[in-house]
Amino acid sequence: MRHFGHLAPEVRQRLFHREPCLFDTDSPARLLAAALGATLYSPATRPRLADDIVKQAGRGVVSMVLCLEDSIGDEDVEAGEENLVRQFADLAGRRDTQGVEPPLLFIRVRTPEQIPDLVRRLGDDTALLSGFVFPKFTEERGIPFLEALAGAETASGRRLFGMPVLETPELMYRESRVDALEGIARAVDKYRSRVLALRLGVTDFCSSYGLRRAPDMTAYDVQIVASVIADVVNMLGRADGTGFTVTGPVWEYFRVPERMFKPMLRHSPFLEGQAVELREKLIEHAMDGLLREISLDHANGLLGKTCIHPSHVPAVHALSVVSHEEYSDAADILRPERGGGGVLRSQYTNKMNEVKPHRAWAVRTMLRAEVFGVAHEDVSFVDLLAAGIPG
Repeated sequence: MRHFGHLAPEVRQRLFHREPCLFDTDSPARLLAAALGATLYSPATRPRLADDIVKQAGRGVVSMVLCLEDSIGDEDVEAGEENLVRQFADLAGRRDTQGVEPPLLFIRVRTPEQIPDLVRRLGDDTALLSGFVFPKFTEERGIPFLEALAGAETASGRRLFGMPVLETPELMYRESRVDALEGIARAVDKYRSRVLALRLGVTDFCSSYGLRRAPDMTAYDVQIVASVIADVVNMLGRADGTGFTVTGPVWEYFRVPERMFKPMLRHSPFLEGQAVELREKLIEHAMDGLLREISLDHANGLLGKTCIHPSHVPAVHALSVVSHEEYSDAADILRPERGGGGVLRSQYTNKMNEVKPHRAWAVRTMLRAEVFGVAHEDVSFVDLLAAGIPG
């Protein structure tokens, strides 16, 4: 699979200076963590789940979470498990007879005991599974999930990843946050090879204070939430080799009932791209707030995003593509002859590139360039977004 792989080759050639790379479930963990992109959540109880997965893969989704936790009722868990086993068998049949390749698939469980049980029930179809998502992760709650994952991996003979969700009140409350983060750091470091990424449960953070952000506000406008994101990145997302990929929070909206503030999208990029109607559609469906939040995710060290609606996927992926200017700067900084440091003017002659301080950014940018590609010099995010939206 590859990002923008659902587009025709000639369209990709028009959009990309360097196309996104190919990857699969056996690719290196570092590459997969960066490639998660817009991770689309779906309730595990959907009766036509296999059809949904194939459909979304055809529209550019490369990672999905099939949820047995908050998205379904307590009384539906058993039926959800049974449905997953059936739907995985359906997907395996399509893979074998039609060559259908699903996206990276993860199951969000409620308890550690579900992990070995589901792997046993899936049998050979575990080959389609990339791992599990662990809810409400703390050191105390998380270790049993990680131990169960390690056991299931050994039993199945398949590499399986875990994605802890950080969403508990201990992370919100100032007096307990540092201790909670230190505990989480100990847990995930012990099982580092099995932890693909850390996910943020901002909806649960808001719940601790009875809050809900409006469609014209981002998670970063809710200061008590922004402070948690900052501390999570500070302690768990460092670029010194100790950190993990931290993904962006879910965007809850797909239509705006009433707008109080001006839209957050400028006219000019859409005029230049002859995409005025696209801008109007994005504003109507609350996507201007989503685009703003994705930009702030990147600025704050997050990569990828939890999504609950397919319409959000193209926006996440379009804004994840590395611009030609970013690529040019990163390549200059990482040239072997620059190893001694120094300062240089960018090729675009609009900024200073300081080799040593900007090196970690350049390395991270090149990884993003590998999985999401590099846009041509004259291609904007509007062009990428317009191309990625299903017709």
